[in-house]
Formats: sequence, structure tokens, C-alpha cells
Amino acid sequence: MNSLLDVPAPAKLNLFLHITGQRADGYHLLQSVFMLIDWCDTLHFELRQSGKLSREDLTMVLPDEDLVLKAARALQLATGTVQGAHISIAKSVPAQAGMGGGSSDAATTLLALNRLWKLNLTKLQLAQIGLKLGADVPFFIHGDNAWVEGVGEQITPIAVPEAHFLVVKPASGLSTQAIFTDPALKRDSPNAIISGFAAYPFRFGQNDLQAVAQKLCPDVSTSLNWLGKQGLQPRMTGSGSAVFAFLGEEDMSRFVEFKDAPKDATVKLCSNLAEHPLKSWAN
Repeated sequence: MNSLLDVPAPAKLNLFLHITGQRADGYHLLQSVFMLIDWCDTLHFELRQSGKLSREDLTMVLPDEDLVLKAARALQLATGTVQGAHISIAKSVPAQAGMGGGSSDAATTLLALNRLWKLNLTKLQLAQIGLKLGADVPFFIHGDNAWVEGVGEQITPIAVPEAHFLVVKPASGLSTQAIFTDPALKRDSPNAIISGFAAYPFRFGQNDLQAVAQKLCPDVSTSLNWLGKQGLQPRMTGSGSAVFAFLGEEDMSRFVEFKDAPKDATVKLCSNLAEHPLKSWAN
């Protein structure tokens, strides 16, 4: 095997996100449901026996040291392999959206290179490498929609009903650090349970980061208000700036064109995924 082509890296939505406390080291304790959606980046991997790693940006220019190259180098370091790769990436998932695009790219890179280099690492081993790159990376490696707790490291697979969502990403982004360090952030949500979520999977809870995000980025409010005017119940995903709303069957026919959408926003109709497309690539 000399190449792996058209390898997907799906985004995620946080169906809710509660901050339940803060540890002495400053890390926040959270509860959330991470749900995979069919908005994906696409990566291509070509084997290089020289050990060299290189990246080609097919759609937009990425930082020199993005998570894709960091993931590849971390896998080389962890395994001692002398193999390399040329990685091409077509970005579609927007940055600074709260949709996990960079983390998903890193997870796909670890899964794909583990396969291309014939390393045979398990998901647990790959997730341990991925956790050092970002708290969301293990979720994408394990491959299931999940109930997430702790600082993001406690992952419990759950089933989420098949559904459709309207996602709006404003042109402006948000700094996750700015939100989590804001003194106005709500940090005392009561602990929730999975059965409570399961009764109302697309109406449960709230995003505790949303109020601070709206203060820091007015475009978040604009997008939320536009979805609300469509008769939907929107909320922000992750630390934003993307927002989304669940669409019932009666809503689907209404969203074919988005002529009155917020200026410069990206609007996309998405479906959730039952599991990650690469779930079977590692044991």
C-alpha cells in the first residue's frame, strides 16, 4: 500500500455543553455530547520511505505547523518508524468554529498513517498520542458519538437518533482561551445524567459558553437570531463561533436556499453520522 486517498475527517457538534466546575490547575470540568456530522475535510496520504513529512494545502493555506503535521511527527516519535508521508488536505470544516476541524484532521492523520505505515497501534494507543495534541482528538479516534466528561478525557459511547441540522458559521471566529478565562463564564452547572439527555437529545441542556461568546463576538448573536426567526431553536457548538439548530421532518423542505442568511456566513445543511467513517481502521 503506497497511498490512501479521499480519507474523511468529519466535524462534530456539541449537542449541549455544561461547565460543572474547575480544577485547582485551572482546567474546567465539563459534560457534553459530541456528535459526528457529515461536514468533512478530505485528506490524502502518500508513503515516503525517506522518513520525510510534507503537507500540501489544496483549498486554503494552513499554518506551517498545523495539527496534521504535529500528529504525524508525534506518531513517528512514539513508534520510532523511519517511514514518512506526503499529506494533502482539502479543508472544508471552518476554523474557530467549535466543530473540532483541526482535532478531526489530527485524528484522521493518526488513523491513516497507522494503517499506511502498518504500525498496528490500537485505538487506545493512538488516543494517548492524540490527547497530547488536543482534548478532542481521542473522541474522533474512538469513532462513536459520545457522552464526554472530565476535561474531555472521559468518553462514553452513546447512540444518537438520525437527524438533520442547519449549521451557520459566521465569518468571524472566537478564541477558546478568551472564553474560558472570562470571569462571566458560568462554571456551576449541576451534573447531568445520560438518561436525562436521552429523553430529549436535541433539546437537552444548554451551552454554558454561549453567553460569553455572544458578548465577545456579536456575529454569534446575529446567527442565533437568524435561526430563531426561521422558527428553530438554535444554540452554539463548542466554543463557537458556529451555531446550529435541529431540523424536524416538517422543517426540511423549507431550507433549500439561504438568501437571507447573515452576511458572509457559511450555512450548511448537515446530517449526523452513526459512527466515524474510519472507526474500523484500528482495534
